[in-house]
Amino acid sequence: MRSRLSGTNAAEQLLLSRRQFVQGLAAGGAVLGLGLWPKQSWALRSPGQLEVLSGTQFDLTIGETLVNYTGKTRPAITVNGSVPAPILRWREGTRVQLRARNDLPPGSIHGDATSIHWHGILLPANMDGVPGFSFDGINRGESYLYEFDVRQSGTYWYHSHSGFQEQGGMYGPLIIDPIDPPPFSYDRDYVVFLSDWTDMDPARLFARLKKLSEYDNYYQRTVGDFFRDVRRDGLSATLSDREAWGRMRMTPTDLSDVNAHTYTYLINGTTSLGNWTGLFRAGEKVRLRFINGAAMTYFDVRIPGLKMTVVEVDGQYVHPLTVDELRIATAETFDVIVEPTGQDAFTIFAQDSARTGYVSGTLAVREGLRAPVPAVDPRPLLTMADMGHGGHGAHSGLAAASADPHAGHGAAPAPDPHAGHGAGAVAADPHAGHGVPAAPGAHSAHEGGGMQMQTHPASETGNPLVDMQTMAPEPRLSDPGIGLRGNGRKVATYADLKSLFEDPDGREPGRTVELHLTGHMERFAWSFDGIKFADAEPLRLNYGERMRIVLVNDTMMSHPIHLHGLWSDLEDEQGNFHLRKHTIDMPPGTKRSYRVRADALGRWAYHCHLFFHMESGMFREVRVEE
Repeated sequence: MRSRLSGTNAAEQLLLSRRQFVQGLAAGGAVLGLGLWPKQSWALRSPGQLEVLSGTQFDLTIGETLVNYTGKTRPAITVNGSVPAPILRWREGTRVQLRARNDLPPGSIHGDATSIHWHGILLPANMDGVPGFSFDGINRGESYLYEFDVRQSGTYWYHSHSGFQEQGGMYGPLIIDPIDPPPFSYDRDYVVFLSDWTDMDPARLFARLKKLSEYDNYYQRTVGDFFRDVRRDGLSATLSDREAWGRMRMTPTDLSDVNAHTYTYLINGTTSLGNWTGLFRAGEKVRLRFINGAAMTYFDVRIPGLKMTVVEVDGQYVHPLTVDELRIATAETFDVIVEPTGQDAFTIFAQDSARTGYVSGTLAVREGLRAPVPAVDPRPLLTMADMGHGGHGAHSGLAAASADPHAGHGAAPAPDPHAGHGAGAVAADPHAGHGVPAAPGAHSAHEGGGMQMQTHPASETGNPLVDMQTMAPEPRLSDPGIGLRGNGRKVATYADLKSLFEDPDGREPGRTVELHLTGHMERFAWSFDGIKFADAEPLRLNYGERMRIVLVNDTMMSHPIHLHGLWSDLEDEQGNFHLRKHTIDMPPGTKRSYRVRADALGRWAYHCHLFFHMESGMFREVRVEE
């Protein structure tokens, strides 16, 4: 039986080794009935690539296929019989037609209807693939024709937006070749698609999260940890720290909801022992298109012995940035250039941000080679500063604010929702359509050299779906993130990444809407402003307007926030255009702002891209109306 308490490093390595051995039983993850993974190449015909479909007309069959990653045979939902789905390769400036047919068998655990969402792609609302909005879904035995003009280039991906199908294996890479040559050169080109697989029926996994959200949090602090902290920090500070976390009924070790104790991590549909390999010749420049297509996992990626130069983020060119490591939030994409030389093999190493497991692949001069695989980094602990409590943390004697009336006596009360936001009083925005206050554009909790406490929507106060509130959130664009600070490696941050172009709109936002990311850990309930999707009014945008969205993360979890159909233009800490993205990462206790141009009419989904957070209610509808 595996203990939920901290164990020795040796025990942890043994556990990981056992998992990897079992994963290896499936030779990296065979699709039963189809033999080995296709060896069709992409770019310079190096072996080991996913199937590639290119052109302007595509036939995609959505069905169920048996797979084996762990020694157990399980049904996956697949496109054309593979996990991940085939690489789709389009060209900017063309018009594509994609016929998606639903061939799911009766009684499938993946349901009766299906859909395909083209993540980050600009298109008409009825082509976006979100059932219940401008599209009814694709029923069993039926087909749907997706047809639209391709108005962008870069690295993207596609996935189901029906039921639990995305967690069940329905996702794939999407590459759009540009009309004009890119502003960088390379000799080889590989997709590195990262995902998380579970043998559990995804619906059962969701039910488990609702009943026992801390199931995968094996590493809670022990009595031994308490005495170690007393020796290091003193009794008073240690007691204060434990008291603050106790009031919130949370644990600083709770870094992910689902991790390697449930998941098997994959690169291009193979486990570590499957050893996905991309070939190179010494002196070549290799483009790696990293796509985080996981349901619930943040990956920290590095290639020991190689620098990575980031050239594209979420499909958009950025000023080249050379780093040692990337944190890739769920749904983000990062394109990098590497120049392998001096040895025959290099390890592509992707560990989960909670440090419970990893997946690895190889860059090599020939098939069959491997390089040493580094150990998983030590597990980090959340701090009060990580939670956005700044100087108001446990060591200052003031516990974290809690909006949950049952969170325990002594917790600081939720702030007065009428007290005003950073830059002054807040007026309700009559155009917001959901009662969310509009702030005049404050981007920091600091003003006049002092610390000003964050205010919160009235809907959070006394709300059983909200268990905490941040008091002093900041953008923290230059923060590498929990577990990456001071590790001796250069890590890409949002502050470092800068779009290679100026603000494509050029206008200042005409209004600002502030939304809070909220949740209750024990109930596994997630929402915007404490209002779950079923009870929320749409966020209404006027066609053609330029507006600012300010997000405040009141939770202890990171949330990658994705707005369909429209670009999200991240601002720097001075409110200037900084980085164009389709998914904005929101670490705990942060407050970040971005501009949106409402240039696509229709109903659009807006949600956290951690799959089970979205399913639990962190989802809104955005309507762009004339």
